[in-house]
Amino acid sequence: MTTPRKLPIVLFATTISSFTTPFMGSSVNVALPAIGRDFSMDALSLSWVASSFLLASAIMLLPVGRLADLFGRRIFFLSGSLIFSLSSLFCVWPDTEGLFIALRVVQGIGAAMIFSTGTALLVSAYPAGERGKMLGINIAAVYTGLTAGPFIGGLLTQHFGWPAIFIANALLGTAAAGLAFRIEKDKPSAAGESFDLGGSFLYAAALFSLMYGFSQLPSCRGAFLIFAGGIFFVFFIRRQLTNRSPLIHLHLFMGNRVFAFSNLAALIHYSATFAITFLLSLYLQHVKGLTPSQTGFVLVIEPLLQAVFSPLAGRLSDRYEPRIISSIGMSITVVGLAGLIFITADTTLGGIVFCLALLGIGFALFSSPNVNAVMSAVDGKFYGIASATQATMRMVGQMLSMGIAMLVFAWMIGSHGIDHENGALLIASAKIIFMILAILCAVGIAASLARGRVHKA
Repeated sequence: MTTPRKLPIVLFATTISSFTTPFMGSSVNVALPAIGRDFSMDALSLSWVASSFLLASAIMLLPVGRLADLFGRRIFFLSGSLIFSLSSLFCVWPDTEGLFIALRVVQGIGAAMIFSTGTALLVSAYPAGERGKMLGINIAAVYTGLTAGPFIGGLLTQHFGWPAIFIANALLGTAAAGLAFRIEKDKPSAAGESFDLGGSFLYAAALFSLMYGFSQLPSCRGAFLIFAGGIFFVFFIRRQLTNRSPLIHLHLFMGNRVFAFSNLAALIHYSATFAITFLLSLYLQHVKGLTPSQTGFVLVIEPLLQAVFSPLAGRLSDRYEPRIISSIGMSITVVGLAGLIFITADTTLGGIVFCLALLGIGFALFSSPNVNAVMSAVDGKFYGIASATQATMRMVGQMLSMGIAMLVFAWMIGSHGIDHENGALLIASAKIIFMILAILCAVGIAASLARGRVHKA
């Protein structure tokens, strides 16, 4: 247990990192058009600015979480904060899109080291009676980062250029690292156990093949990569079921209907929603002609309503079945996505804001009750594993969402740049993507309803 005088340091360090990583993602989305212009990127290359970060984080999340259990969480949290900070700073200077995307990969690795250790550090530092309050502060920081990202990112991009976003994130990462230096060294929770290196490679190969394959469709190479990714994933699952020290405890999914279907619902919901701000940022700036700061002001509606309604949704899920609240949330999300299918160059900003408001409320009603269901479905000794599993579903879902966008961009836009002249192609692509996401989310409602009861009668 961390000494009392060190507890605020753990809280401040993890809260700063919980703000920084979502702030980075949501602020960069607003800056994408400016980044695309400076590097002369086509549609597919620009999508890799977001996807490379997500892919690296998704690949590294499980292996790093396991390594942190074996060797201590503090060192990985500290190292991740430093890697994130330095790579953010270096993102300011690249003169080629390849180097810039490579640095985004390094940034994603640092973020994965933070994701997989921050919450565990906080939970292990505080006594059971105070953990709920501390986790509430931590989650509030996540929503604050999501809410502040579009607005602050838009202001920084418009008045100082997009590199200012990366400088701001470098400073935040440095602050988290500085505090992490003062956190007491923790004892490894799985010292002496083995690390599944082979499983890590299979997991990485599966995710990379699937994601890169999406971007290469409809070519034969894309189809082959997706097929290979599926094969790698099958071998990964098989290895996890037989390994004594697996990266992910699949036995939690077997015979635990609530846990399995709640995680499936989370995977589908993130797959159906993450690409929305990416697409609308491009639409608002290239089609509607908004400035980055104006775009950020519009996009802030969704995370703001998430932050407002999430506590209410969490309280409702304590009284009523989470599957009911979450399923209502997914249904509202489907309505918001369905509204965006009819987007045109003449769509009013009021219409866009209305759809974003529906999406924000729907996401809030889904997310908190779904997390409640996941954590309520396992014994206390599996809280760490359940938390890591949720993070994995979130990252993989976000990655798949961008994969869908990349697939449609590759098919519809190809090597064309995204600018005002190609606005019709962007709108046509966005319509198809929103339709796919709406159908996917509608399927997710069935998974949400199928999870069964959490509260005992």
